[in-house]
Amino acid sequence: MNDPVAAYHALLDDERLTGDSAEALTEGQRARQLMFGERPLCVAIRPQILTRPRYEQAVTAAQGVYSALASLEKAVLKDDDLRRELALEPEEERLAMADPGFKSSSSSVRLDSFFADEVRFVEYNAESPAGMAYSDNLAAVFVRLPVMKAFRKLFRGNFLPTRRRQLSAMLRAFRQWDRGATPVMAIVDWEGLPTAPEFEMFKSFFEDAGVKTVICDPRSLEFRSGKLFAQGTAVNLVYRRVLTSELLERGEGTQALREAYMAGAACVVNSFRAKLLHKKMSLALLSDDRYERLYTPAQRAAIRRHIPWTRRVRPELAEDIAKRRETLVLKPNDEYGGKGVVLGWTVDQAEWESAIAIATTQSYVVQEAVEIPRVPFPVVLDGLKYIDLAVDLDPYLFDGRPGGFMTRVSAAALLNVTAGAGSVVPTFVVEGPA
Repeated sequence: MNDPVAAYHALLDDERLTGDSAEALTEGQRARQLMFGERPLCVAIRPQILTRPRYEQAVTAAQGVYSALASLEKAVLKDDDLRRELALEPEEERLAMADPGFKSSSSSVRLDSFFADEVRFVEYNAESPAGMAYSDNLAAVFVRLPVMKAFRKLFRGNFLPTRRRQLSAMLRAFRQWDRGATPVMAIVDWEGLPTAPEFEMFKSFFEDAGVKTVICDPRSLEFRSGKLFAQGTAVNLVYRRVLTSELLERGEGTQALREAYMAGAACVVNSFRAKLLHKKMSLALLSDDRYERLYTPAQRAAIRRHIPWTRRVRPELAEDIAKRRETLVLKPNDEYGGKGVVLGWTVDQAEWESAIAIATTQSYVVQEAVEIPRVPFPVVLDGLKYIDLAVDLDPYLFDGRPGGFMTRVSAAALLNVTAGAGSVVPTFVVEGPA
């Protein structure tokens, strides 16, 4: 059988193999704390299976768009008018304009896409792309599934690890920041988040690699005598999972990280400069022909092919947006987890026009809807069922180099684990028959 997905599904016709695999998936996730809050991270019993040509197509698309984004960042740093288009808060801009002390403002990024016949990127996670440790640990669970072992007797291929690429990118930035120092790391985000298990996974991985690591809330950091302290430990490398907007919103008690960064006392990865292109307006600055002078011919071709029409919501666009409800999406310029996103085709006209009224008075973008592939995934719920699920494909890049994927599946059109709609599956790249 040449079709690897069909071959995998054929293996699931064996009820014993399916039952043993379902049990191994449940037990493996429990043992590795692969939970998002109270929910298991993965409910599907098949990974995302990519053929090598599809893998190459996704990676080439991501690198082409990343190149254009790098050109945009250089332009934004030099051009005040262009920077105003991003709608930065004054403190966001002050932090973004400070030199981080290393070359890449975003050592790791994730480009979120839907890959039907063509790759179409709808989000750029430049600030703190999540999911790497989850995906690596899920891959380790899937490797042990009886059905996966049977599948690998039919097809050669591999899961793509990402944690070590994240660590390598961080250490590369750290060496540029201070060639002689020994890194001591703090993973920084709010206490009590449903993503806390992933921080523990990263901590174990970093320490196994020889990097002392603590996990702490930004409010517990202290900056004194020119050094940053996390739980009493002097740290000089920060894996920043907390978003700039949240840091500034909570204000009181969060100054230590910003002060240490501005003083050059800690290497903060990703840097606060990452906020520039993390704004969803960055895709509008790619897709708007008024800015095509910023890009090379190759970059312009990548933008045309892979970036949907995106614009800042302005009052003069309201009437046109209202007429195109079935084909447009409204998104806050600076939110995550699906917050505030309105898919036009999922609401009635009155709700759509109400959302437009909000968007014209706040910082929003409007984006052309792209084709969302729906694929039958085997799910074990009171026996094996095949459910048509929406699926995305989100490449990670580390200093511009490809390094694996996050893949989410969902019955809903909005694929977001944080929003409660979606499940993560590991990605397996098939190289050919065994």
